[in-house]
Amino acid sequence: MAENVHTKLFSEFAPNTTQEWMDKVTADLKGADFNKKLVWRTNEGFNVQPMYRLENMKDLKYLDCFPGEFPYVRGNKKDNNWFIRQDIKVENVAEANKKALDILNRGVDSLGFVISDGKNFTKADMEALLKDICLDCIEINFVLCCNKVAILNMFKEVVTEKGVNPESIHGGINIDPITKLVLEGKFCDPHPFNVVKTTTEGTAQMKNFKSIEVGGFVFNNSGASIVQELGFSLAAGVEYLDKLTDAGMDIKDIAPRMRFHFATGSKYFMEIAKLRAARFLWAQIVKAYNPCCDSICKMNIHAETSEWNKTVYDPNVNMLRTQTEAMSAILGGVDSFTVHPYDYIYECHPSELGERVARNQQLLLKEESHFGKIADVAGGSYYIEELTQFIAEAAWKLFLEVQEQGGMQKALESGFVQAAIKATAQKRDQDIANRKENFLGTNQFPNFNEKIDKALCSCILEPEDFTAPDAVVETLKPYRGTQAFEAMRLRTDMFAKENGHRPVVYMFPMGNLAMRKARAQFACNFFACAGFQVMDNNGFKTVEEGAKACLDNKADIVVICSSDDEYATIAPEIYAALKDKAIVVVAGNPESRPELEAIGITNYVHVKCNVLEDLKGYQQKLGIK
Repeated sequence: MAENVHTKLFSEFAPNTTQEWMDKVTADLKGADFNKKLVWRTNEGFNVQPMYRLENMKDLKYLDCFPGEFPYVRGNKKDNNWFIRQDIKVENVAEANKKALDILNRGVDSLGFVISDGKNFTKADMEALLKDICLDCIEINFVLCCNKVAILNMFKEVVTEKGVNPESIHGGINIDPITKLVLEGKFCDPHPFNVVKTTTEGTAQMKNFKSIEVGGFVFNNSGASIVQELGFSLAAGVEYLDKLTDAGMDIKDIAPRMRFHFATGSKYFMEIAKLRAARFLWAQIVKAYNPCCDSICKMNIHAETSEWNKTVYDPNVNMLRTQTEAMSAILGGVDSFTVHPYDYIYECHPSELGERVARNQQLLLKEESHFGKIADVAGGSYYIEELTQFIAEAAWKLFLEVQEQGGMQKALESGFVQAAIKATAQKRDQDIANRKENFLGTNQFPNFNEKIDKALCSCILEPEDFTAPDAVVETLKPYRGTQAFEAMRLRTDMFAKENGHRPVVYMFPMGNLAMRKARAQFACNFFACAGFQVMDNNGFKTVEEGAKACLDNKADIVVICSSDDEYATIAPEIYAALKDKAIVVVAGNPESRPELEAIGITNYVHVKCNVLEDLKGYQQKLGIK
């Protein structure tokens, strides 16, 4: 009987065609352009539609595979378990060991030891660092600036002395001369790929320890698009495959020892699709080297939360950003993941709270949301499957362009990679300045009451430059998208500290109630991005009343908020009353602007403004340098 009810129910609702949906959407738009209103043009160069249907999946060839099966687009294994990693700066080995043991008891199962002083690191230091750590129960990773081969050999000796089965060791070390070339402009060794070959062969018994890293996160943190991060990472991976196979190594001894290190940004669905596309493309690439079995084609992925989109102002928002980034990375099928603490970009040592929150973000997803128990949750989503295909096609096209340059090393030497990323980064910077790309708390909806009363390190507000004095190629310089806004706002904070007050921006609402309230809210948000003190009110009935309030509150900038029709009569009166006492600004871009400019009203704020450059201009007018 229930079956009959269901049959009857569904028979009453005939299926709609795509054209019928489009006709309905077009009618509801009432003449507005469909592509401008509803289609999203991404930084990656393709269009995202507002709706997807089963027919969008008809040309996808990998839909009949399961998780753990070639081409691994749906994941490397039947479940979705991953390592929760936390990095530890090793400044004192005893303290680093103590911290490692502590966080292992708090749920972490992957350690990343960041050793900056590798030259003075000894075998005794390695023993002290790993004291009481069960090496075959967790992941052990080393992040080093120099002396990587020596430290890796020390680790091997400690593993042997502890009697641990080498095959049970999981983890890796960041031996990655291509990233060295990207950041410093030169290789650290005259024969860098020989070093990679030697270390990979020397750790052959540690089959689950990754001795080759591909640092795609550097492209991400330099402003690259998702497609560029993936395309250039694949090209770097192939550079290693080619160099090592040419040197006589077998693909089965190279590919499983490689780890791709990506960064995950805030484009939630795009990031899920990026990781799925990455595995798909890498499997096809490795397959071309005729491996002995398909399992050699698996891509091992470590990812971390991106630095590019993190902020100094309103830093608690970083916790929201890292949470969605962790979710998208895990749903995308990473093998290990690092959530950076929300405050690590401006603190020499992240706070205990920051590290605790970062750990718990992953623990909640694993232990309470059970993300590790179901593989490829996104599989079958029309939207994500289509994104996966789009990203794969675009990244493959870019990968082939690099190969036409002669490979990744040649493409870096010619400047092809740097020019492509720089162009994307400049466009993204422009979008941030125009608020086409929003950063909550920085270029949109700032915390009006937040103040920084101390100068920040220049490295926080400027790109990181690791270029060597004798660099032979142009380098990439990782930066954060909000740095220009933060530097601008910090100038106001320092001005306020030195002068005992901060500039006052006073709203002058008058006329049409709805328009004046909306424009006052917009203007308050606009000027607060520069750290100015913004003052709103309910509005004025007369120009005299409003002018007196502006003067009583010592306004440096007065923003007239009204409707376009009323500006022609209201604005000249207000300007006449205040032109010698404050900077007069009109909120909006009215048709009467030419007439208003003719009498001296030259300042306007509206949605098409370059917010960053306009606010810098107001700072200059106020004497803030």
